[in-house]
Amino acid sequence: MRKLVYYVAVTLDGFIAAEDGTFDGFLFEGDHMAGINAHYPETVPTQMRDLVGLADATNQHFDTVLMGRHTYQVPGGLASPYAHLRQFVVSTQVTDTPSDVEVISSDVVGRVRSLKAEDGLDIWLCGGGKLAAELLPEIDQLLLKIHPVVFGRGIPLFDGKADIRKFQRTDARLFESGVSFMTYDRV
Repeated sequence: MRKLVYYVAVTLDGFIAAEDGTFDGFLFEGDHMAGINAHYPETVPTQMRDLVGLADATNQHFDTVLMGRHTYQVPGGLASPYAHLRQFVVSTQVTDTPSDVEVISSDVVGRVRSLKAEDGLDIWLCGGGKLAAELLPEIDQLLLKIHPVVFGRGIPLFDGKADIRKFQRTDARLFESGVSFMTYDRV
């Protein structure tokens, strides 16, 4: 069975984006970029892959991406940001997407369970916080890029009511940039 993996950048105070949904406060330069991108090339948006030398990189961990509406409609975003993956947007408001982006408008948990039962690589939960809170019982692994910044307020890692779930740290990578890449598996 495939895993649902919440892979996201987060601040020291637990935010995945600023209040307006932007994320330009995160560090986009430093040794962590090459290190993480080499290991997770499929998480680089399609239009950026050539620019960072990953145009021909194969998907190593994920073949499917699941995004909330705000993540999909991030300011300046693309209609098909991860064309090299099977793309899903969870929304009751988004209706006009390219043919390679499927909208899930109801029974999100049921749809995720059916995706997990399919053959293939893991499923990347790309964001956002509300969707992560809703799907917490289905999340098998957390991959957190913890940036040495504090936003003070914004969109939390888990935004909404969620039952307590325990995770165990299974890996940690520290970069000179100050970014920590932490892996947690559900207990």
